[in-house]
Amino acid sequence: MVHISSLKAKVISAVSLITFVIIWQLACSFKLVSPILLPSPLQIIDTVVDLTQNGYRDAPFYQHILVSTARAFFAFFIAIIIGVPLGLLMGRTPVLNAIFDPFVQFLRPIPKIALIPLVVVWLGIGEESKFFLIFIATFLSVIVGSTSASHNVPTGLIQAAQTMGLGRTAILFRVILPSSLPELFTTIRLSIGIGWTSLIAAEMVAANSGLGWMIINAGSYLRTDVVIVGIILLGMIGFLLDWLIVKAQQKWAPWTGKA
Repeated sequence: MVHISSLKAKVISAVSLITFVIIWQLACSFKLVSPILLPSPLQIIDTVVDLTQNGYRDAPFYQHILVSTARAFFAFFIAIIIGVPLGLLMGRTPVLNAIFDPFVQFLRPIPKIALIPLVVVWLGIGEESKFFLIFIATFLSVIVGSTSASHNVPTGLIQAAQTMGLGRTAILFRVILPSSLPELFTTIRLSIGIGWTSLIAAEMVAANSGLGWMIINAGSYLRTDVVIVGIILLGMIGFLLDWLIVKAQQKWAPWTGKA
């Protein structure tokens, strides 16, 4: 495998992205594709300016961004602080794993959009239902990854800790958690990615603001430019969130990937 420097990789990525945008703009300029189907990059920029100045559907543009990120981040936070400890315990406690694992494995593959009718009946059409859809998508993935991470902790480390007189709680936080950190960070990255994609489904539940709602609403009016702006923003926010997790991993688990 050929290795390249980090700077060279970034340059290649930038050139690739710029080339793509130029080809996109040329295809639109020469009318190779209908602007209704695919607006040009310059049209997208004009739409961003218009949305920033005038908002969308009687709501400021920044409000749609803040509402979506607040919904998602709160659900992520609760899913992680509950899911990680529970998953770690399930990985080291066969009885606990036997109790919860059937439910986790049954619910995890179900498309979360299929839960919308039940969630509306149970929780109504307020923020609770939106929170639940994002939370459950994230939580189930966190559970699976945390359980695997805990199960993979070498038995010798735990036996050594027990020999030194550490109790169950101390072993969990001083042995199992540190040893699981690299895999836990990977789990959190993947889980948040899954939860972020469920934002669209969550904002289908009687929402009147948010990026997911904006995309769905704009699509019904053939506002492809607004749809693309929303998709780009979802991608950028997701990329930023993933970058922050990577930075946290480098700080709190710097040994990740090192022999």
